[in-house]
Amino acid sequence: MASIVLTNVDKIYAGGVKAVNGLNLEIKNGEFMVLVGPSGCGKSTALRMIAGLEDISGGEIAIGEKVVNHLPPKDRDIAMVFQNYALYPHMTVEENLAFGLKLRKMPKPEIQKRVHEAAKMLGLEQYLKRKPAALSGGQRQRVAMGRAIVREPQAFLMDEPLSNLDAKLRVSMRASLNQMHERLGVTTVYVTHDQVEAMTLGDRVCVLRDGVLQQVDTPQNLFDSPINLFVAGFMGSPSMNFVTADLVRTDRGGAVSFAGFTVPVPDSTFASKPGLDRYFGKKLILGIRPSDFEDSAAANGHTGTGWARLPVRAEVTEELGSEINVLFLIDAPPVEHRDTVAAKDADEEDESMPLAGDKSLWTARVNARSHVRPGQNTELLVDTHNLHFFDTNSGLAVGHPGNAGR
Repeated sequence: MASIVLTNVDKIYAGGVKAVNGLNLEIKNGEFMVLVGPSGCGKSTALRMIAGLEDISGGEIAIGEKVVNHLPPKDRDIAMVFQNYALYPHMTVEENLAFGLKLRKMPKPEIQKRVHEAAKMLGLEQYLKRKPAALSGGQRQRVAMGRAIVREPQAFLMDEPLSNLDAKLRVSMRASLNQMHERLGVTTVYVTHDQVEAMTLGDRVCVLRDGVLQQVDTPQNLFDSPINLFVAGFMGSPSMNFVTADLVRTDRGGAVSFAGFTVPVPDSTFASKPGLDRYFGKKLILGIRPSDFEDSAAANGHTGTGWARLPVRAEVTEELGSEINVLFLIDAPPVEHRDTVAAKDADEEDESMPLAGDKSLWTARVNARSHVRPGQNTELLVDTHNLHFFDTNSGLAVGHPGNAGR
């Protein structure tokens, strides 16, 4: 096991295109670090530079105590797992697992021991004599992981290893990966564009955009305290609702006014977000997560204090079994900021539906007990303690400690 430290790492391609720009990142010994971001953000390039599959244009990469800038991949003591499995079709599972060890001239008894330990850990014992063509996608991916495990490297590097699997299999494979990391404790760098994977797997998550590190933190902190509009919009599904709003004073204290609504801002929010009070009388961007809404009719008084009421009309409802997504219009134009546009993955289809006039489509995630249906008027509650505020120009989160001095 080893720490991995990237110091001012750049990758510049022909024509001056910067795929990775001044990346500083310390991955601790035994940590599971996830690199996440939209397509083209530089996450796979960063992983390939750690592996030695891409030359770096500037900076320094250290694995353990050793600077590896000019070391070939085979000398970096890392093992990679790719999304396409890369198994040898003419070899059995057992032969695939043992192949790399044979190349290293490892003694046969040690090879056999490692192969059978990995097969047992990954539930592959009954498939050892099969060839890849006779395996399912999930079984093949487990073989690819087993081939990395038997190496007993200092670090695992994984590039979207679950993206070729169906949704149900991805969930079980995530659990397998978690168990594997718990058992082995090997430093792991994992690239994905799937934020559910990022949130469920990572000890910490590094969010990249256009090759620049935006924020690195625990999954919960990224969700609860995003550093800017981009991270706020990218992390979380459904994504955060945004609107341009006015911070105003009322006879009861501070409030935020938008689209005909006035929502009180608790005193504790001003205390926890230094500098927010400087926005009185100014515009800022308000963000509300779908999970911070509830249907007042289904809440039955369980919401406590600090919840504001928003009367809305449900346009669409998505019943997910455990919860319901309520899509509704607010009388304010969508926020057009470079950060909110960038947070939508280029691979995603435009999810917005045709709107009447200059209105925004918001999403509230409410309890499955809700009886709200499309076309109905309903009253939503919003948790005012979890409101997010962003500067309209910079896109930075107001009062975030990571933005001090910016």
